[in-house]
Amino acid sequence: MIQLTAQTRILVAIEPVDFRNGIDGLQALCKRVLASDPFSGTVFVFRNRRGTAVKVLTYDGQGFWLAQKRLSAGKFPYWQEAGEPAKVLEAHELHVLLSGGDPARARGVAKWRRVTATG
Repeated sequence: MIQLTAQTRILVAIEPVDFRNGIDGLQALCKRVLASDPFSGTVFVFRNRRGTAVKVLTYDGQGFWLAQKRLSAGKFPYWQEAGEPAKVLEAHELHVLLSGGDPARARGVAKWRRVTATG
């Protein structure tokens, strides 16, 4: 089971990825594009080109977890334009996202924080 706490770092990739990528391909994207260590315990969230599915990748100290959710109707509403840096989510914002909501519009949710190369 993927454990999320208030201290869990969650990075959301803005640009869509090829969903044929599995753990190895997404792990390489974490290093190359997001400039983050995939073994750090950070939860990485990726979306497909149509915005109808997300993949979640994390390392729990023993191995990688890879989960995917595909909406039966509609799209995930919150992705920004390509070229923007990755965004950081709080655990409750990820829950809103995976429930099909827009974490940026969720009541009581702070504004998005931009991620820099230093974190």
